[in-house]
Amino acid sequence: MTVTGTAVWIWRQISKLKPLIPLSDSQWAQLSLLRILVQRDINARYKGSVFGNLWPLLNQLAQLLIYTYVFAIVLQVKLSLKGVSADNSFVFGLWLFAGLVPWIAFSSGLVQSAAAVIGQPNLVKKVIFPLSLLPLVPILSSLIESTFGLMALITFTVLFVSHTLYPTLLLIPLIWLPQLLLTAGLGYFAAGLTVFIRDVPQTLGVVLNLWFYATPLIYPAEMIPQPFQRWIFWLNPLAAIGEMYRDTILIGEETHWGEWAVSVLISSAVFAAGFWCYRRLRPAFADVL
Repeated sequence: MTVTGTAVWIWRQISKLKPLIPLSDSQWAQLSLLRILVQRDINARYKGSVFGNLWPLLNQLAQLLIYTYVFAIVLQVKLSLKGVSADNSFVFGLWLFAGLVPWIAFSSGLVQSAAAVIGQPNLVKKVIFPLSLLPLVPILSSLIESTFGLMALITFTVLFVSHTLYPTLLLIPLIWLPQLLLTAGLGYFAAGLTVFIRDVPQTLGVVLNLWFYATPLIYPAEMIPQPFQRWIFWLNPLAAIGEMYRDTILIGEETHWGEWAVSVLISSAVFAAGFWCYRRLRPAFADVL
């Protein structure tokens, strides 16, 4: 299935829930427009390339293979996971990639959302266009692309680690909830401020680099000094999200529900603040652009 096909499939599943979701006709129309914008954005990214929408799968599959080769075969790094033999040389590469899948979706979507408004001046100057959709387009596109890495990760895990599909995989949409809220909230902040301060994308790159190494994604959380571990998990939503990806896919159980609840609260607060800031700045977009 291509990226565009995945977007269409997701929209069909959402449409089936229409009777259960209390949205007005105008809100459903905006969702439909958002789906069209996301589909157009994905098609534009790979327009003219030979492999087209297969590139997200090829890129993430290549990363998975590289991590597995470097850490499993070359460095022979061992990692002990519950229910998994420490002698399994594939575990660390898959464990590492499981933490990077949400981070890649988060950082890619956030960076691209910063330029979502300044990159569409024609749409900004249209009075009837819902500008609140613009930052969401690259965020959702990046999330959809990340599902291909997720599918590759699950496939490799079944083949080389678990030899079975864990029922906990059904919990992945719950993990996406704080991930999407956090990315969208920060995306609204970045998109709105970039219209007036063009240094925001460059600053964002520096902040994301610091954030990446402050999050236990490429190293086990156990390496963090004990007094700081609790604060990292409770105050950094991406730390909890990364661990939940790993537990859900590699171990088949979930033990971080407390951290998940806190991450949802923090992400919801970030989303509300980001959207409020974006709405306050929105009336001046057309004048600046």
